[in-house]
Amino acid sequence: MAREDMKREVIIACDFSSAEETYRFLDRFTEEKPFVKIGMELFYAEGPAIVRELKGRGHKIFLDLKLHDIPNTVKKAMAVLSRLDVDMVNLHAAGTKEMMVAALEGLTRADGSRPILLAVTQLTSTSQERMNRDLLIPGTVADCVRHYAKNAQEAGLDGVVCSPLEAGIVKEACGKDFFCVTPGIRFADGAVGDQVRITTPEKAKEIGSDYIVVGRPITAAEDPVAAYRRCVCEFE
Repeated sequence: MAREDMKREVIIACDFSSAEETYRFLDRFTEEKPFVKIGMELFYAEGPAIVRELKGRGHKIFLDLKLHDIPNTVKKAMAVLSRLDVDMVNLHAAGTKEMMVAALEGLTRADGSRPILLAVTQLTSTSQERMNRDLLIPGTVADCVRHYAKNAQEAGLDGVVCSPLEAGIVKEACGKDFFCVTPGIRFADGAVGDQVRITTPEKAKEIGSDYIVVGRPITAAEDPVAAYRRCVCEFE
């Protein structure tokens, strides 16, 4: 992908259960058209129609479905998602390099264009203890993220989704042009919630995040527009 065309951006996680709730939220933004993330909850509730509607309203979209299946199934699914004209899609790096290569093939259109393709490394809710104990993955989270990121790069992907705390590790292993999209963002004076590997927008920028994904600190704020603008200001 054309790295020079990209800029650092805040992506709002629209983790709502209906189109109506999503529209009510986004209608509060009268001066901006935020980059938005559509995750499983909203996509499963509303289907492709919500993607088409938000694209029609002028929003860039990160379709966060985290595909993970056999290579042929993922390839066919990515071909379908490619037709939605989203800006980013993702899959789980744990699905192997073969799956990631197949996904890239399915996502690429006849003219060679495609959305940004990202591999999810380890979820920000996964601590090292949980990774070692529940997933039976030895070593540190940093070791795992580095390995998954290098696999994704070798498969031809554009970047990874990782904790902002590992963005620097990914950049060191894969180079500055390999994207780091990082959830797990909280304001310094905000609640942590259910995520364990987190940091602030300003610190995420310093470590190396290219995009930050921010949910409840914006969507649950008393003034979401002000919270969004604060986040953009701290991340610029």
